[in-house]
Amino acid sequence: MNEDVLPPPASLVEKVTHYLHGGYDARAHGEMEKPPALGDFRWTDELILSTWYMASTGEVPKGRLEYRTGKSNGGFDRLDFRFLPRGEGRPAAEVDLSLHLGHKGPGHDIPVPFYGGGMSYGSVSENIMVSRARAAQKWKTFTCTGEGGYPPGLEAYRDHVITQVATGLFGVEERTIQYAPIVELKYAQGAKPGLGGHLLGSKSTTAVSAMRGSVPWVSLFSPFPFHSVYSIEDHKKHVDWLKTVNPRALISVKVSTPVDIDMVAVGSYYAGADVLHLDGAYGGTGAAPEVAKKNIAMPIELAVPKVHKHLLQEGIRDDITVMASGGIRSAWDVAKIIALGADGAVLATTELVAMGCTRCSNCERGRGCPFGLTTTDPELREWVTPDWGAQRLDFLYRAFHSELGELVGRLGLSSIRELRGRTDLLRYLPEKR
Repeated sequence: MNEDVLPPPASLVEKVTHYLHGGYDARAHGEMEKPPALGDFRWTDELILSTWYMASTGEVPKGRLEYRTGKSNGGFDRLDFRFLPRGEGRPAAEVDLSLHLGHKGPGHDIPVPFYGGGMSYGSVSENIMVSRARAAQKWKTFTCTGEGGYPPGLEAYRDHVITQVATGLFGVEERTIQYAPIVELKYAQGAKPGLGGHLLGSKSTTAVSAMRGSVPWVSLFSPFPFHSVYSIEDHKKHVDWLKTVNPRALISVKVSTPVDIDMVAVGSYYAGADVLHLDGAYGGTGAAPEVAKKNIAMPIELAVPKVHKHLLQEGIRDDITVMASGGIRSAWDVAKIIALGADGAVLATTELVAMGCTRCSNCERGRGCPFGLTTTDPELREWVTPDWGAQRLDFLYRAFHSELGELVGRLGLSSIRELRGRTDLLRYLPEKR
């Protein structure tokens, strides 16, 4: 659809959003049947419905929906905690969930151990990006632009927006690098390592292509590597370049999880990175090929302990912040990945689910998302307004905050930072048959 087409009339938007948003709530509260094709083994129907429930109430649906794990029979779904007996832990209100990002300078303190991951303009609409930025501002955490540039709607929230610099350099401007409290160098995405980034022509609209410095309706591909980076020394030049453009910014390095991820982590530290963002195999929207998700990168549950142990052996673990993404679905997954060795988690797909994603895997098409999330179509994007989207994410964060406080308290810890690397507090569940 041409972007010059007028947006739908207000009466149509009101009608569609009334029934669409009402349907999310009705299904989440058990007032309507579960859609028969909802979800998959990792994102089960109950995980999706429980995320909708949290996004509409700010509370966890205990006792009615399985909100903690899926049915993949592996990874996070086979891990549980060794809790203290009831009554022996700490009250959730006494647990400190804050996280410090960056250890080589002042850094940034955020009150929750997570922030929003990169989803670019073009892959999602500006309404989605603004919704995420508003929620990040309210919770004093961050969200990330992804690799498609910096839409004008984000400028009011610049203190909470991470600017991503990816291999295609789409939309990269000195101005937006200088806006950022954190600049993220994206070398690879865990859902498709070695494949680069793809935005098909039907999503490269006139506005998207203008933001990216390209031609409308032409497919865009980011190369897998930065063709100027073939060594740690080259990597350090990139970090130094960004620190020259914006001396106050923390530098985050986003990488996928190859078998030698421990060596990559050490290299990024010596190149000057403040934050290492590990992105595992099971993240990404439905636009990421399943063959790549299932066969190339290492699951984040294996990569994080490997990196954590290697950084400890090198004596530099406390000098770099390790954030993890790629399959983080719930507060329980956040707590588990921290127990495996990360400092915090990065959320992206979870936020889309909170705003109505059903995991239908039509994200790569221009009009493929009927819920107005992974599209910039002038009609479909109106189904999610920034006010509604930000409220959904606010409630989701509230539920995550409450659940994390309870989890850490039940382990007898006073701070989420004390949970880092405590694999002794995890137990492996037997395989379900």
